[in-house]
Amino acid sequence: MSGLHEECGVFGVICPEGAQDAAAITYYGLYALQHRGQESCGIVVNDCGLFQHYKDVGLVGDVFTHRVLEGLGPGNMAIGHVRYGTTGGSGRVNAQPIVVNHRKGPMALAHNGNLVNSQELREQLEMEGSIFHTTSDTEVISYIITRERLRSASIEEAVSRAMDTIQGAYSLTVLSPSKLIAVRDPYGFRPLCYGRREDGSYVAASESCALDAVGAAFIRDLEPGEILVFDGKTARSIRDHCGKKEKRTCIFEYIYFARPDSVIDGAGVHKARKTAGAILAETCPVKADVVVGVPDSGIDAALGFSEASGIPYGIGFIKNRYVARTFIAPGQSAREDKVKIKLNPVRDTVRGKSVVMIDDSIVRGTTCARIVGLLRDAGAREIHVRISAPPFLNPCYYGTDIDSRDSLIACGRTEEEIAKLIGADSLGYLPLDRLHDLMGTMPGCGYCSACFDGAYPTAVPENTRKNRFEYKIGCAPF
Repeated sequence: MSGLHEECGVFGVICPEGAQDAAAITYYGLYALQHRGQESCGIVVNDCGLFQHYKDVGLVGDVFTHRVLEGLGPGNMAIGHVRYGTTGGSGRVNAQPIVVNHRKGPMALAHNGNLVNSQELREQLEMEGSIFHTTSDTEVISYIITRERLRSASIEEAVSRAMDTIQGAYSLTVLSPSKLIAVRDPYGFRPLCYGRREDGSYVAASESCALDAVGAAFIRDLEPGEILVFDGKTARSIRDHCGKKEKRTCIFEYIYFARPDSVIDGAGVHKARKTAGAILAETCPVKADVVVGVPDSGIDAALGFSEASGIPYGIGFIKNRYVARTFIAPGQSAREDKVKIKLNPVRDTVRGKSVVMIDDSIVRGTTCARIVGLLRDAGAREIHVRISAPPFLNPCYYGTDIDSRDSLIACGRTEEEIAKLIGADSLGYLPLDRLHDLMGTMPGCGYCSACFDGAYPTAVPENTRKNRFEYKIGCAPF
């Protein structure tokens, strides 16, 4: 992987009356979603309207010790979150879920995505007297829903009215004293699905792999714009916002973000990545001795390349499983330090051979160059890099931490120039016009590829700095 930043994962469960293991179910669900965010995590448990919550910086297994889970107490409803923030800093203050107490009762909210109008909304709310305690756009969503709740008959009505105001990417799990709500934005940028356990518990999660982890049978993905309301007995769908926008699920969910054992909107992630590899073998062929994949998301594409080309697949790298994904570490120097201990080449696989190295993307190029260097040091005679995505040419405003074209290696450079910079003998990208093959759809149907082609589904925000709200602290006149 070449320096791309992750977004987040959300989870929610509501158990039948009498069941009190919502915290444990959420814990295992978040474990399955850990790949989506490793900065911080949190769980909120609802016990008969009393909310207990805990969140901190770190991985799920480190933050939620046995003592902490016990401290959350019993409860039949819970939501959870794993975070890599695309708006706001990485400290504990921005960990989710967010809990809000107001005159109609408490509410908790977990968010995956990124609003494109968060700055305008926050400034408006501040002028109305709202006081913000975090620097994430999730708190903006919580304020908008709370404001609407004070003049609505139900929490689901408040969520629906809030969707008229917030714009951009958001998959949400919302907890009220009596209900669990799951929400997917009208474009469906980020995935969200739900299922049911044998005991009657309903579960909502960013990916189907989390349903598997807690023994829930997959029912379906939420439709873009859909609100699902769970009351412990039924799942009720509200579709007031469905069909108002063209579906634009992030294509990079299939290329990199999601776990390969997940299924998103009917398309298997593992199959999509193998398809990408097969397309690369067709469009960027090369004579070589062995195909290797960069763990983890490059492996599936490498298998597809190998099968389509007839070039043997080999295990080229051993990954240190105790090192988080390199892009999680803030700052380039930290990323480079982690690359040094994250991967180690298998010398017997590559020594003296012409190698096809499959990776999912190149962002800045520094990580890819380091990995190519590992293969050189291991004795590879030639290294032909193939990327299972088109070149990154544009920022993303919907939950992927690419906020400037300045740092993108593909901007203004040819493939030959990039190959030279990363130390490869050749370089090939997945063709832009073949992206639809990954999902098995018609060209341009159902996905967002703005980071590759610049075709943004929404208006582009003026200020895109990740820490834009931090800059305001202490600077406003009184």
